[in-house]
Parts: sequence; C-alpha cells; structure tokens
Amino acid sequence: MSAVLPDRAGLAAAGELAELDDVEFGVRLLVNTPTHAGRDAELLRHWARTADAFGAALPQVEASARVVESEDGLARGLLARYSSRPVPTVELFTDTLALAEELVDRLGWRHWYPAGSVRAAAVAHEAVHQQLHHGSAKKSLKRALGHVVLRAGRHTVHGHVAGADEIAAHSHARAVCGLGRSPLLLTAALALAVEPPPGRPQGSPHGRKK
Repeated sequence: MSAVLPDRAGLAAAGELAELDDVEFGVRLLVNTPTHAGRDAELLRHWARTADAFGAALPQVEASARVVESEDGLARGLLARYSSRPVPTVELFTDTLALAEELVDRLGWRHWYPAGSVRAAAVAHEAVHQQLHHGSAKKSLKRALGHVVLRAGRHTVHGHVAGADEIAAHSHARAVCGLGRSPLLLTAALALAVEPPPGRPQGSPHGRKK
C-alpha cells in the first residue's frame, strides 16, 4: 500500500467523519462485517453501543504480551497485530503509527489524540484482545450482547457477535489512554490516506492471529 496525506477534499471528508459519534463507527464496522448482512439496523446499533460500553468499563490491566516492532505495516495494511502463539505477542507497525501521528497533526486532532497516545492506544487495544482470547471477559461480553443462539430448559447459549470485540477494544483504548475520541475515528481517517493496490480491498488496521 502507499500512503497519501489528505488534500483539501480529504481533509473535508475527515472533518465529516469527525461529526459522527463513536458508536456510529462501531455500527459501520458491524455493517461491513459479512456475517451481519441483512441484520436489523437497530440490533446492530444496540450491539455497537453495548460493546462500546463494555470496553470502556473493562479494568485496565498491564499487557503481559511481549511487544515487538516492525516497519512494513503500510504494505500489510496494519497498525498493530496480536498473536497468541508461540507466545502472546503484540506487533506494532512503526510506519503506520508514524502516519497516524502525522494525520493527527494534519487534521488538527491533537486535542483528541495527545502525542504518543496512538502507540499507547494500540498496545491497550491489543491487550483487550488478549483478555478476550484467554480470560473470562469473552464470556462476559457475549452475555452483555445478549445474542442468544440456543435455549434448552434453564440453559442459554450466547453466540459470538463478529466485530464486537474490535469495538470493545477501541473503546477500552479510548478510556484508559484518555483519548477524546475512539481510535475508530483515526482508523477511518487512515483509510483515507492509505491507497490499496488495484483489486485488493482495504481491511482493518488491527490484525489477529490465533
């Protein structure tokens, strides 16, 4: 991928994005998730709002995963990535982080994203994915979302809501890093500045590996 800082039209488009609230970005994330095709818009909004509140309320924990840095994030379309094997690892892509910081200055969003907060938010974001992968938070999020897939007598099985963990992770990062807006807004702005090669769709800048 190549990165292009927004021109006047791009700055205007980013300004329009900033007028949306953080929950709306969560809704858009769910709408763009294939498994939610055809789902009721109000249900998606409920899930987005619930996941946002869940992430914000999660207690801050020190990330136990090791943190490593790479330089090819723009080529991969990634800002950060969590992997659980062979050992829990958060990989930060320094070129994408640098572009994000430059965008914050260019867009006049420094009051929302203080210097150095993008990196801190990326680590906090991936720490939530570690919690949801290894701890009890995964079950708690399912219960909060209330997506029931099976009832058998007194037993209820709650299903996975694709994308909800991503919303929760962004919300948690916003809360613990003292950001004025969710990193989802910055993610959307990054999408305006990153140009994928022909025929290759853009993806989330946060990758997951089991």
